[in-house]
Amino acid sequence: MKGNRIAIAPYVLIAPAQLLVIALIFVPALYVLFLSFHTSSFGQAPIFVGLQNYVAILSDGYFWRALTNTVIIILIVVHLEIVIGLGMALLLASWTRWRPALLAIILAPYAVTEASAVVIWRFLFEPQMGAVGQALTALGLPTLEWAVEPMHGLIMVALLSVWLHLPFTFIILYAARLAIPTDLYEAGAIDGATPWQQFRRLTLPLLLPAMLIAMLFRYIFAFRLFSEVWLLTGGGPARTTEVSAVYLYLEAFRYHSFGTASATGWLLVLASFGLAYVYLRSIYKEMFRGQA
Repeated sequence: MKGNRIAIAPYVLIAPAQLLVIALIFVPALYVLFLSFHTSSFGQAPIFVGLQNYVAILSDGYFWRALTNTVIIILIVVHLEIVIGLGMALLLASWTRWRPALLAIILAPYAVTEASAVVIWRFLFEPQMGAVGQALTALGLPTLEWAVEPMHGLIMVALLSVWLHLPFTFIILYAARLAIPTDLYEAGAIDGATPWQQFRRLTLPLLLPAMLIAMLFRYIFAFRLFSEVWLLTGGGPARTTEVSAVYLYLEAFRYHSFGTASATGWLLVLASFGLAYVYLRSIYKEMFRGQA
């Protein structure tokens, strides 16, 4: 009897957390999956339509424009964050002076809410009165007309997202760099390796798993990009800066088409799963390379 209680005890202890996950994640996800095969709106009972919602989305030009904008922003944001975050991680790992102050400055954007960041950036990049806009004008460079030029709006959103989420990428790469034993670099220096050779042969291969993990999380998070676009451009002008999450929001809460909104959500989930599979497979191959 005592043995049975000991065997059951771990499951009893984790049951509340598991029930919470089921109630808040799996049950709503299944209900959204159910709605994706139905037409539904306020005050209307769901009517089964099969794959009609998915067909309607995939034939909607606004969906493909939003998906294209999402891909453009993701490619800019994720790879720019990796490059900048890697450079900053390598710099701080080898520079001990003022390290605490520099870490505080680098991590500061993570303490700023997205709404506050949008207000700050709107003020700074205002073409006529903003500090950055005036600086660009003084240097003879074109200003970012993010309110009227779609491409400028996407660039603005991408830069804002990089500034907000760079600390996340940086802290992963910085921790991975500090975990590399210094003995490896000492042995490389004794063997006559130059700093560039140490970076190519030691640092980069050992940091690659952490880089893939950071890119995986940032790809998934960037797929859900919403606040920066909604608060900065609202998807305009004329829905030209709309991203997938904004498209879903408009379908659900402006056009009250819960069926197509649910189908859009599941398409984004499937895209995230596919991306996660590719990156996890790459991480697995990299971590177990050379092992039988």
